[in-house]
Amino acid sequence: MSGVREVRTLMVGAAEDGVRLDRWFKRRWPHLNHIQINKLVRSGQVRVDGGRAKVDTRLTVGVQVRVPPLPDAPAEGDKRPELSDRDIAYARSLVLYEDEEVLALNKPCGLAVQGGTKTVKHVDRLLSAWGEGMDRPRLVHRLDRDTSGVLLLGKTPAAAARLSGAFAKRRAKKVYWAVVAGNPKPPQGVIELHLVKKGVGDRELVVPADPKEFGAEVAETEYITLARAAHRAAWVALQPYTGRTHQLRAHMKAIGHPILGDPKYGDETSAQLSEGMKLQLHARRLELPHPSRGQLILEAPLSPEMREGFARFGFDEHEAPNDPFASSQRRRR
Repeated sequence: MSGVREVRTLMVGAAEDGVRLDRWFKRRWPHLNHIQINKLVRSGQVRVDGGRAKVDTRLTVGVQVRVPPLPDAPAEGDKRPELSDRDIAYARSLVLYEDEEVLALNKPCGLAVQGGTKTVKHVDRLLSAWGEGMDRPRLVHRLDRDTSGVLLLGKTPAAAARLSGAFAKRRAKKVYWAVVAGNPKPPQGVIELHLVKKGVGDRELVVPADPKEFGAEVAETEYITLARAAHRAAWVALQPYTGRTHQLRAHMKAIGHPILGDPKYGDETSAQLSEGMKLQLHARRLELPHPSRGQLILEAPLSPEMREGFARFGFDEHEAPNDPFASSQRRRR
């Protein structure tokens, strides 16, 4: 797509209601980066209904946006390679649920959500299977690379904004399944430990912190033991009430029951139990308001890696209630 070489005034459509100004630009001109957009907005070249705006200004249906001349898109040779038919088929095979506003994927273990300097295969790249620009679904939350399960996206800017709002307002109920070392005592409870990122040796880890420590963030997780394999391991359901990086992995390590298959947050006992296993953490269930109607309840079947863990310790996924936290006292606060 070439850049806009003259000043234009464009109207915000119904599908763009509620989207941030910077994201509105990114949807229409994907080649623009955040630095370019911020510079255009801060300098006053972008106007909303004739007035200056900020990059985080929320647009509403019918407003007029002044678009100044924009830089050209990269030459064809500089663009990201298009997806192959095989990539597109693979992306479509991950779909758990899809309608005109919502897309839910069953993310496999080992597939990163977003790319990096050494990551070329990731969910964000695969989203080109649905199109570019305004047609490209937008991520509204994240999962760790080795965590499998429900990953939610919005198919329009307005839907993505409403879904993101549900997460921000803690209206999204998330249930994870995990296989952990040992048997948590008590068998159910709430972990309330602030977390902070720290350099530990040659790695960066998320560790418990004093609430007054610089960078410490409140983190809260409810857990329920669903089954035990003698004293060796337990199958637990986890419900995070906050969304900190590596929260579940750090919290279970903190109470002495690290998630199996986790080399980063494991200990000697979990390492022995985890031999040959991938991370035993699965985003099983997600419940939240649909952007325009009713309630979404999404469930992801067990990944091959989790099935292997269940088989090793004799757990039966069909023994779990749909929502282990349905009678939680914490939810009714």
